[in-house]
Amino acid sequence: MRTLTKYYFDYAATAPLDPRVWRAMLPFFRHQFGNSASLYQLGHRARRALDGARQKILEQLGGPGAEFIFTGSATEADNLAILGAARTLKSAGNRIIISAVEHKGILAAAAVLTVEGFEIVTIGVNKNGLINLPQLAVALNEKTILVSITLADSETGTIQPLRKIAALIKKFRRARRQAYPYLHTDATQAAAYLNIDAKHLPVDLLTLSAHKLGGPKGSGGLLVRGRLKLTPLIYGGGQQNNLRSGTENLPAIVGLAAALELAGQDREREFRRVKKLRDYLEKMILKNIPKVILNGHPVKRLPNFLNVSILDIEGEAMLLRLDDKNISVGTGSACNSQTLEPSYIIEALGRPYEYIHGSLRFTLGRGTTRTAVNYVLKHLPPIVRDLRQMSPLRLKLTDRKKLISLPQAFVGGKTPHFTRRKK
Repeated sequence: MRTLTKYYFDYAATAPLDPRVWRAMLPFFRHQFGNSASLYQLGHRARRALDGARQKILEQLGGPGAEFIFTGSATEADNLAILGAARTLKSAGNRIIISAVEHKGILAAAAVLTVEGFEIVTIGVNKNGLINLPQLAVALNEKTILVSITLADSETGTIQPLRKIAALIKKFRRARRQAYPYLHTDATQAAAYLNIDAKHLPVDLLTLSAHKLGGPKGSGGLLVRGRLKLTPLIYGGGQQNNLRSGTENLPAIVGLAAALELAGQDREREFRRVKKLRDYLEKMILKNIPKVILNGHPVKRLPNFLNVSILDIEGEAMLLRLDDKNISVGTGSACNSQTLEPSYIIEALGRPYEYIHGSLRFTLGRGTTRTAVNYVLKHLPPIVRDLRQMSPLRLKLTDRKKLISLPQAFVGGKTPHFTRRKK
């Protein structure tokens, strides 16, 4: 069956399954279908494949004493990290620090913990999406047991300074001669393009998802470095050292390990190739379409992310028009696509409602070509012109520099002035 979309620009939502990953998975659907807990030969083969996949991941990411817990998604891994660590450490303290641009799996888990008596402190970001480090430093106290800061958010791709954050937490630990607070990061979006091994990213807990790497959906995991023992979320047969009971999804686990290995092999080459295409797409959109604002950091972001607000029209309308041209893009995060609520991540940058609803997220990947980018650049400008003709909304200011400064005024409590089109 041929794909419905020829021009795919939503790799942040999911990536197509890499044929190399599919070939690695294929034997475990039929011929090597055994349960790894079984004692006969078929079970032993399954156990070897499971252990081999885990070892492959640990060799790429691990560090001394690391373990990897396979889960059904990044959301589950985030829940295990936040809930599992908090419930284990509740006798030591009750403060948990997160950022305003975390994945919804973390925000929802944090909300659950407030009911259990934990204190959740949310650290804001600046207009480019970078975390407020001084605010984080002030928030650390003797009751802080866990800090969770995403490596790169799912809408703008802004890369957080995790090494600086880790150094800040390490200094705090040493001053108090204690093992906590522990540091967790969700590296789901970043794993394809950034080195996330122990030397480059000194965190205690790290979340992964296979389908953002060209692996299968329904496969994720949590890397645990050091001596932290988590309280499990799922109880039953005691699989994975009692941390996540349930028969392991062996094809998906093999797929995650293969996808991560291939990402490591392709990383540097794909980083350069995709960034070049992204930069070209960004340059031409800003050149050919007036009143466009970049969301996120202009430099410190993943090479495949381009999030822009195209003013005076709604992102949903643009998305549907582009879809008619067989172009797939995002407007807001994939996790938010069931509601019309404005994106909380772009809102955290200080963008007003009208900017947020005019946002489009282009995310590139292995299958993106220059031909595909040129196709978007051919069709997007006339779509924007057409939609603006029908829109009642107009900004008074048209100078690009003044437009970019508007979100700062909004943060200060002054809403930018909009005027409706004269009939």
